[in-house]
Amino acid sequence: MMRDGYVYIMANRKNGTVYIGVTNDLARRVEEHRSGQIEGFTKKHRCTRLVWYEAFEDLHQARLVEVQMKKWKRAWKVRAIEELNPDWRDLWWQLEQ
Repeated sequence: MMRDGYVYIMANRKNGTVYIGVTNDLARRVEEHRSGQIEGFTKKHRCTRLVWYEAFEDLHQARLVEVQMKKWKRAWKVRAIEELNPDWRDLWWQLEQ
């Protein structure tokens, strides 16, 4: 089933700086972060590693979750990452390109 919204977390290294974003095309968006095409926070902090993501049936639902997650304490974000990805591996390679 095709998903229309994704919330994702990029990081620069394990336990490093994290960025939470939302998109309708996860593979494209992560590639933009990885290649430095997007000016701003992720480029400045070199957040090129996809460490967590969740798919949603629609972009609106994903945006609501993104807004909530951006308010979370750092410890909650780290817990979410480590429940899915304890080693903070780059999940980019798991995406269907």
